[in-house]
This record gives sequence, structure tokens and C-alpha cells, in this order.
Amino acid sequence: MQKWCGDVDDAAFLRELARIRADPLYQSEMERHVGVYLDIIAGVCMLTPSPYVVTEKRLDLSRIAPGCFGTADCIAICGDVLHVIDFKYGKGVRVDAEENPQLRLYALGALAAYAVLFDIRTVCTHIVQPRLDHYSTETISVDELTAWGETARAAAAETQREDAPLHPGDWCRFCKAKVQCRARAVMLLTLEDDMRAPDLLTDDEIGGILTRAQTLASWVKGLEVYVQEKLLAGGSVPGWKLVEGRSVRTITDTAKAFAALRAAGYDEAMLYERKPLGLTALEKLCGPAELARLIGDCIEKPAGKPTLAPENDKRREYSEKKLDDMFPQD
Repeated sequence: MQKWCGDVDDAAFLRELARIRADPLYQSEMERHVGVYLDIIAGVCMLTPSPYVVTEKRLDLSRIAPGCFGTADCIAICGDVLHVIDFKYGKGVRVDAEENPQLRLYALGALAAYAVLFDIRTVCTHIVQPRLDHYSTETISVDELTAWGETARAAAAETQREDAPLHPGDWCRFCKAKVQCRARAVMLLTLEDDMRAPDLLTDDEIGGILTRAQTLASWVKGLEVYVQEKLLAGGSVPGWKLVEGRSVRTITDTAKAFAALRAAGYDEAMLYERKPLGLTALEKLCGPAELARLIGDCIEKPAGKPTLAPENDKRREYSEKKLDDMFPQD
């Protein structure tokens, strides 16, 4: 970590590091994952003798949509190449750089900010997602990006109309209004009803319903959270109330309780379980690279079982051979 601090005083650096590590929210794996992000920035910057680098750069995107802005994690300009590097610490959703609208908008904002100072010809966007061991890039020309920006600007202008229709979809999952949005509710709850249709659903209909049902399940969980929070705040929702859930017994003073058990003649070996840490806990303890070095020959990762995924999922489709191996015919 210290190599990123330039000419900072060693004592000051150590004090700051100690302060960070003393924070109750600090975890050693955070430091390791941020290190991956910093290594990628270093690799990008080594492409030119004198790169220009800025972090947490606020970018004006009002040319695309009035009042719009964004904050880029890192902007690096290496010769005639503009790099936009985005660090994502989450691991719930894998994000790719290819055709990523967030990063392209940031790149447009960076172009507007630095075009006067630098002769930028190419744009490279990066997404670093170390908790998923995922790194993705996209390289496009400034002309391609500018053309895409005009399309985005036209689309944004449409949304500014007072009578602009709402278009719910997968992109709604991060919207603050997703639980209460009426358009999204209509989209999720309305099915085509053709009385002339045959009794059995077609495969096309089943695929569409399954896609909608997966989003519907997430929406229902959001509704439950919304209603519970409202009831806890003293509000009311017709048809629902709060009740006491299942309670689990706990030992309030483990040391005192186990001392009493030992005094009663129970052997200490009978009071504790000893079990090895799992791979996830061991990686947190040693780090993935060190763990692989020490016990890599004892670790195997068998092929995963087939699981349903949307057609646009980035993972490779299961081959017939893998399916035959997993489900042999009698």
C-alpha cells in the first residue's frame, strides 16, 4: 500500500494506516481488494512516461441530460488514450465494461473536461470487481463514443417530456421508486390473455413468464420490506400487521455457563466442536494467492451443475457432453 503514497512521511503513513485498521468496519480483505484496483491503475499508467491521473473526479454530464453529473473513480490519460477506471466492491451483480452506459457517460464527461488540454483519440473503460475476480474493458474511438453520446442525449431528452411514458425493465433494480412504481407493477402483474389460445402454454410463453417471475419475486421481497418499515414507523397498511416472529434461545454468558458445566463434571472436550475453516474463511485469512501457493494441490473445483440463466448471461452455455457426463443414461 505504501508504494501509492509517493513522498509521504513514513510515520504519518503508518499513523494513518493504523487509524484505518482500527475502524470497526475495517476488514483485511478490503485492503487486498483495493490493492487489485491500484495494481490495475499502475499497469495502465505504465503505458506512457508521463500519465495524467486524477481520482474521484466529478464530471459534468449536463450536455446529455440537464443537471446530470457523475463521479469517476479514476481518470487516467496516457498519450492519446483516455482511461476511465471504475472500482466496484460489490459482488451481488457482475458488471461488464462492454457497452456500459455509466462508463461511457463518464468518458463523455471526461472528454468534455480534458479535450482542450489533451489530443484524445481513443477511450478505454475498465471495470474492476475484485470480489468476483472480474476485470472487464472496452476500447472505442472518440468518434464512436461521440455518436453514442448523441443517441443517449436524444433518449434523455425524451424522458424530460411531461407525457414521457415509463419503460420498466431490468434497469429498475437500483431505482429508489421500484417498489411503489405503478408502471413496473403493471408490467409484472399483467399477462397476455387471448381466449383463442390453446390450453397449453407455448415454450415462448413459458420463457417470458419465467423471466417476469424472477423479477416479480424480487419485487415482492421489496414490498415486504416497505410494508414492515412503514408499520414499524407507526403507519398502517390495510390487510397487514406486525407479529412476533420465531425466537431463538441464546446463552447470555458463555464463560459462566461453561464453567458451571465443567464444575458439574462435564469434560471440556464434550463442550466444544472443532472443525476446519472453509475455503472462503481461509482465503480471508491467507489471501487467495498465498492460499493457492500453500495448498493449491489440495483444492479442486468440479464442474458446476447446470442451472437456468437468461439468454444474455455472459457465461458459456453448457455443452451436451457435460450434461451427458452429469446425467448418464441407463
